[in-house]
Amino acid sequence: MAGARICLGQIGAPHGVRGEVRLHSFTADPIAIASYGPLETEDGRIFEIESLRPAKHALVAKLSGIADRDAAERLVNIKLFVPRDRLPEPADADEFYHADLVGLRAVDYAGRECGTVVAVHNFGAGDLIELRRLDAAQTELLPFDAATVPEVNVHGGTIIINSSPLAGESGETKPSRVSGAVHKGPLTRTAVGSRRRRSTLSRKGKGS
Repeated sequence: MAGARICLGQIGAPHGVRGEVRLHSFTADPIAIASYGPLETEDGRIFEIESLRPAKHALVAKLSGIADRDAAERLVNIKLFVPRDRLPEPADADEFYHADLVGLRAVDYAGRECGTVVAVHNFGAGDLIELRRLDAAQTELLPFDAATVPEVNVHGGTIIINSSPLAGESGETKPSRVSGAVHKGPLTRTAVGSRRRRSTLSRKGKGS
């Protein structure tokens, strides 16, 4: 997806007084975050990882241009991105980068447009896509599994959703479960494998 970026990590607290920071890597092999080249912040700043070593619950990194603790403190919670086209394609046919899913149009089996994917989440029980229905202020969370989302066509810009599990016994659509602002954030799987919750890659479940 042209212009898309993938979040590979997030800066934590300063480490020591020489500008090092704790770095939370979202890649399958945490150390591999250093192999993707310069990393970019949401506001466009560019950092290179000059050194990297493992530490308890995180990595310790020396970033270019960060020379002291004061500078490191200003980076706490900053997310680090790379362009989508710098990463390889997912190895599994049922794995998708979050950045590729967001923005896809959702259609049903008859080709009727149902809405747009605005985010991907995982709250511990499996991947969910957040769908903004047409002409609706609210959004709806749908399981990202083969039963609810039988087909994903990233290059075609669409997903097919099976609306039958979403309706009650009377056939009426269940009410939306999410309202207000859309919460964007990379969750679930990582750029090159699986690693706990914060990540950039989702695997479509088998469903029931």
